[in-house]
Amino acid sequence: MQFDDDAQLDDSQVQDRRGIPGGGLAIGGGAVGILGLVVALVFGLDPGLFSSSNSHSAPPPGNAAGGSNQLGADCKTGADANKRQDCRILGVVNSVQNYWQAEFKDRGKQYSLAPTVLFTDRVQTACGPATSAVGPFYCPGDHKAYFDLGFFNDMGRQLGAQGGPFAEAYVVAHEYGHHVQTLLGTMNKVGNDRQGADSASVKLELQADCYAGVWTHHATTTPQASTGRPLITKLTDDDIARALDAAESVGDDRIQKRATGSTNPETWTHGSSAQRTQWFTAGYRSGDPNKCNTFG
Repeated sequence: MQFDDDAQLDDSQVQDRRGIPGGGLAIGGGAVGILGLVVALVFGLDPGLFSSSNSHSAPPPGNAAGGSNQLGADCKTGADANKRQDCRILGVVNSVQNYWQAEFKDRGKQYSLAPTVLFTDRVQTACGPATSAVGPFYCPGDHKAYFDLGFFNDMGRQLGAQGGPFAEAYVVAHEYGHHVQTLLGTMNKVGNDRQGADSASVKLELQADCYAGVWTHHATTTPQASTGRPLITKLTDDDIARALDAAESVGDDRIQKRATGSTNPETWTHGSSAQRTQWFTAGYRSGDPNKCNTFG
């Protein structure tokens, strides 16, 4: 994945709370399981299966408080995104939201920007308190996506994924797929149907995978308003392969097999490895959000 070196990054779309205890707010106890499994839309981890002891990221260099001013100072251009992980995540957020803004406008709808929050270890959200153990997640209550960047190391260590920059981009695009679902009212289809291979929860997650694939299709062709050029200039076959590998690694069946040695489709919330790669591929090949009707 290659960014346009001269492109300007919009740091207003990312709130940097790394290094701030509790994400800068007080943390209550006992709500993490509810957050991870019910209220927020977690990328694929059951917080009961993995330890968060090693899942944390260092504060931004030169800024122990993890303030957003430091991210803006360090991550100004596409050249920065090509060098640093946190700048790369900012660049992906910019690209994803740039695409969805254009897509909504073409369809006569209004897209509302959603911030990404970078945090270390634990964070407070409108959905409740969370730790890194739940993995990346989107909170419909505050329209924000949350990432502890240490998760991307866990993808390889705990989930067996190859990882890499575009595996990370897939995860970011998946969470923004949930924001799109919130804006379109798709969240209302889930209700209490939250577990099982054919549950509404699984269909919601698979649609977010498909939306991630749709963005991937357009990532190198959607121009930025400020430059008239795409922010991401190049994706390789290896980038796509790593995104597919990441999708496969967070299938419910694969996670359960690695954690317990067996699978139980009745408890699935995100879909199997085969389903997740299938729907990402459907979005990537078509480039059409209308092809992402997992509920149909």
